[in-house]
Amino acid sequence: MDSFVWIGIFLCFLTLKIIIAKVEIKVKTKKELLALAHTFPTSPGCYLMKNAKKEVIYVGKAKNLKKRVTSYFTDAQKNLKTEVLVSHIRDLEFLITESESSALVVENNLIKKHSPKYNIMLKDDKSYPYVVVDNAEDYPRLEYQRRPERGAKKDVYGPFVWGSRLGETLKILTKSFGLRDCNKREFLSRKEPCILYQMKQCSAPCVNYISKEDYGTDLSLALNFFKGKGKNSIKILKERMFEASEKEEFERAVVIRDSISILENFVNFQQKLAENHKGKKNRDYVAWFTGEEEIDLSIYMMRRGLILGHKSFHFPVVDLIDDEREEILQYLIQYYLNTYEELPEEIIGDFEKSEIEMMISVFEEAYKESTIDINVKNARGKNKELVNLTKEHAEETQRVRLAYNNSVFSGLNKLAEFLGMKERPVLLECYDVAVFQGKSPTASQIVFKDGKPDKSSYRYYHLQERPEGNNDFAMMKEVMRRRLDNGSLPDVLVIDGGVGQVNMVIEILKEMELEIPVCGIAKSKTLTNEKNFQKKEIEKSDERLVIPGRSNAVVLSKYPALFKILVQMRDEAHRFSRKLHHKKEKKRVIQSWLDEVPGIGEALKSKIMKNLVYSKDEIKEMNLDQISRSLGISTSIARKIKDYL
Repeated sequence: MDSFVWIGIFLCFLTLKIIIAKVEIKVKTKKELLALAHTFPTSPGCYLMKNAKKEVIYVGKAKNLKKRVTSYFTDAQKNLKTEVLVSHIRDLEFLITESESSALVVENNLIKKHSPKYNIMLKDDKSYPYVVVDNAEDYPRLEYQRRPERGAKKDVYGPFVWGSRLGETLKILTKSFGLRDCNKREFLSRKEPCILYQMKQCSAPCVNYISKEDYGTDLSLALNFFKGKGKNSIKILKERMFEASEKEEFERAVVIRDSISILENFVNFQQKLAENHKGKKNRDYVAWFTGEEEIDLSIYMMRRGLILGHKSFHFPVVDLIDDEREEILQYLIQYYLNTYEELPEEIIGDFEKSEIEMMISVFEEAYKESTIDINVKNARGKNKELVNLTKEHAEETQRVRLAYNNSVFSGLNKLAEFLGMKERPVLLECYDVAVFQGKSPTASQIVFKDGKPDKSSYRYYHLQERPEGNNDFAMMKEVMRRRLDNGSLPDVLVIDGGVGQVNMVIEILKEMELEIPVCGIAKSKTLTNEKNFQKKEIEKSDERLVIPGRSNAVVLSKYPALFKILVQMRDEAHRFSRKLHHKKEKKRVIQSWLDEVPGIGEALKSKIMKNLVYSKDEIKEMNLDQISRSLGISTSIARKIKDYL
């Protein structure tokens, strides 16, 4: 009787599962999605479109949610990108906001959170240097950063223009005022001062050789150079130079003297910039150019009266889903809400009145709890000339890029053509295995988004050592199974290898019932000149693209844009996998000799490994005190290591 009950429960569960599956499938047809969209409110807000895996693939904003979302599923919609997007939609969600400007702010946050495949994201690859001081630390240091994270307890100075020699200046200020140069982990783990203290280049706050008050005074003197008061600090440095000389600390006096001349150059450079500024506002000049295939957006940045530099972005015309000007406005807002750079006081471009009002209201909404105030203006007079110059830059940038076949989008379109894909791939992943004589095998996962590295998605794999030693095929199978079992999948898998490696990956995909396009990248073989009885490279060793089902590999040099993407991916995969392999192998080799030193247990060995930056031979040449300080161990343990070596 019990068995019948269990069979009944199982059948009920199975039936329920089928019903749930049918309910999920129900919201898949265009007609069903249109019916769902008709239930949306007419309020302003954001909408999220999801695929069959419930992943957010597109985020949009609208004045009228119902009207905007239903438009995607009507026959009037002709845009190719929209047709592809709609074919992947399986579910819809919405969020109501107070206004359209609020919707733009929320849209930006949702795009950052979900990184949807069909949203264009302006990736900012270029940044300018800043000086950051984290006052949350007891003894802050001067940090050189290109993408500073601003916070309540952080002071950020900059950006600094090219020619300011900021990196060199920071090093000199740190040494001249005895500020800490080590990172937080090193600082907190120190038991004794490092060699910089002995060289009179650090006041050793790590072991409390200086009070917080005195350290704060020295830090303030260093920061004067970024507040326009550098001359006051130079006067104090000169006094310290004379004091060192009177104490016959001549080496320190010479270091301070040499530092002063470089710091004076920095002060003079900053003073000239300040004179040029003379009350001028920090401005950005914005313009774009629409070609047949792509749109280029340029931003010229004026800071302190000088053109600091420019930012350039580009994307395909076919990727537009909304009206061109409306989308470009969204991209500009996205840039200003996410940029690491110092925000301008004014943004100037060829804007319409409604666009200016929209941008200002968005910035007011986004920065209502801060002192940031950005004005947006239409170009007039001299500003008009600079906007025209910015537009010319956008047009010329596009012309040169396309003339030299250097567009990532044309490269990705070519890859889609070779692989028989219906749309341009966005996410590409490349894999490489590193192993030497079967030891310390590792692998790397390199991710490119829209043809550019997405380093936050890079992954390492520690692989199993195999009894047969090097076995690239078995190790690659291990990597692929682990990867394909975990997380959202890429659009294309790029394998470092030829036909054998590609077929092996296809075999795994079939085994796991997955459909992902695969290609391989491999070098052509060197030909042999039999007449001279020696090997000669009589043909350039081109990179080849291996495509399943195609008898001849594609010579990548014929397609420069695609060549650049794939070779960069492969080289990144090599670099990344070997980096971990070398680290793992070094640890294995070092641990092997540490195991032989008497009196060193696992806990102590782990501590030594964390502090170890020198080779075995270098440690062998050190005295007991140096071994003790560099490895953070007692003199008695240092003696055991010295005796062993």
